[in-house]
Amino acid sequence: MTISLLRKALAAAVAATLSLTAAVAAQAQDLKPLKFTLDWKFEGPAAGFLVARDKGYFKEEGLDVTIDSGNGSSGAVTRVASGAYDIAMADINSMMEFNANNPGQAMKAMFIVYNAPPFALFTLKKSGIDSVEKIAGKTFGAPVFDAPRKLFPAFAQATGLDAASVTWESMDPPLREPMLLRGDVDGISGFYFTSLLNLRGLGVQKEDLNIWTYGDAGLALYGNGLIASPKLMAEDPQALTGFLRAVVKGWRDVIADPKAGIAAVKAADRLIDEALELDRLQMAIDNNVLTDEVKAGGMGGIDEARMQKAIEQVTFAFGIKDKPAVADVFTAEFLPPADERKLQ
Repeated sequence: MTISLLRKALAAAVAATLSLTAAVAAQAQDLKPLKFTLDWKFEGPAAGFLVARDKGYFKEEGLDVTIDSGNGSSGAVTRVASGAYDIAMADINSMMEFNANNPGQAMKAMFIVYNAPPFALFTLKKSGIDSVEKIAGKTFGAPVFDAPRKLFPAFAQATGLDAASVTWESMDPPLREPMLLRGDVDGISGFYFTSLLNLRGLGVQKEDLNIWTYGDAGLALYGNGLIASPKLMAEDPQALTGFLRAVVKGWRDVIADPKAGIAAVKAADRLIDEALELDRLQMAIDNNVLTDEVKAGGMGGIDEARMQKAIEQVTFAFGIKDKPAVADVFTAEFLPPADERKLQ
């Protein structure tokens, strides 16, 4: 090959490379960027979202989704309200409280992740507090933003307990279970799969505990779901439907292969205990995500009669004067069809 031909070949190769780079860049530019915040750290239940990202399900919907860890449901709500994030995984009951206090920034949930709430109360069996009646007069501990603590008045109402008879002590999340173990408090509130596993890590087995879940108490409450900024809801409903379709695919994969889900969590946070987070994820799937209601109707939606009852319980617990309507709390506008939301 002559020098002239070689130069032409090199020029053609460079042009082809630049063309390919430009095409890739253009394709990347076509993806809509979305910032998504979890409610908490990178733990087992984050797997569904991380798998959706890692397997390209969001990209298939034309979305470039960034996933960040959270610092609690209340924080996740305010992250969206402030405009810092487009979508959040958050406790919808905390969202209702936020809306009541900030009507000008009111938001709606668009998808339910925890069809059954993971809210629970824990006491040590050796304390002798083995019935709801014996909770009266005792001191319970939890962070001030803890959802089951804030919703305790609804639990008390449902079980015939005087909520005012229980004293609450506040602490940072890492101190909650150790304080119960030391006897600094008589009981604690928390997410079932969080406090149970934290206590197990401290050497306390499930059989050593008395546990009351809010669902078993007859409360209609839903748990954590997905909320989006009103601006995004108004301007790009198609992006939200695509986001939800990808989320369902991620959760479907995780339910079929939880270990692969934990591998995705491990990639996000190398310091996790894989066995522990696998247990946490499986508890969330069994108790909160894959309920009979979800098996029948698919993930993400609500039963309106149940939601109406839940709203009544939340407004009572938080002392909200103007009770919102179901349409003020949840919208099904962005849900994919029910057959696309089946998990099994």
